[in-house]
Amino acid sequence: MSQTPTPRPQTATRITQRFGGLRRAGELGLVAYLTAGDPTLGATERIVLAIAEAGADVIELGVPFSDPLADGPTIQRASERALRSGTTLTGVLDLVKNLRRATQIPLVLFSYFNPVLQMGVERFAEAAAAAGADGVLITDLTPEEAGDYRRAVTARGLDTIFLAAPTSTDARLVRIAESSRWFLYLISRTGVTGAKDTLPEDLPALIRRARAVTSLPIAVGFGISLPGHVSILGGLADAAVVGSALVAEIEKAPSVDAAAAAAAECIRSLKQAASRGMSRREARP
Repeated sequence: MSQTPTPRPQTATRITQRFGGLRRAGELGLVAYLTAGDPTLGATERIVLAIAEAGADVIELGVPFSDPLADGPTIQRASERALRSGTTLTGVLDLVKNLRRATQIPLVLFSYFNPVLQMGVERFAEAAAAAGADGVLITDLTPEEAGDYRRAVTARGLDTIFLAAPTSTDARLVRIAESSRWFLYLISRTGVTGAKDTLPEDLPALIRRARAVTSLPIAVGFGISLPGHVSILGGLADAAVVGSALVAEIEKAPSVDAAAAAAAECIRSLKQAASRGMSRREARP
């Protein structure tokens, strides 16, 4: 059953400004995920700047964790490389601070709850806001258990983002949307992250269900890796989230320069595909 979207105060943030600009231009957004510290934090800084220049609209910085249950082999290996290089949550926050000196692209911290809990939720929220982060997505934290976290994060002006899945009921989608600020992250399939050859056949129906319960922009992730995927999503969603495909380019690159160049080229090709997808939607009668 469709429900009336919950009205929200329109406070300008980097995320709302970027999505607003995309909507006015009729463009599909591209959210790029990188594991921070893979292979080093310095390398991640260079890669972030390269993909921002190439056309990424929002960048998710994954905080490496020793037991990344929601991630497939590609991102699991990236977390292992980042941890071996000494990457910590504090180091990732320092990375955000460094990036803010060079770019105003929206930056979302993507983490499991354990590192945040270890730091302390209030301390984390204060440090993330001071560093210049725009939002936080905790993969294994549900809205029902996130009261203290949400209060601490939103009090510092950070956007909260929660995951919605194909298994989410309509009532559950409402709860997740009400707990999220400024965009809804919709998982395209059950299971873990990882590049796939095709999009799920029931994805259009899932996006329609989400649209019926929220006016938030919808970003679709998990398994998005090919230009064809992004082209299709141009007629369905507000943004595509690309992670494993980028991380794979970094993994096989022989140097940091090569990794930055390969990641930037991946973003450019996906952004071009997004434009083609939106053009097809506009051309429909």
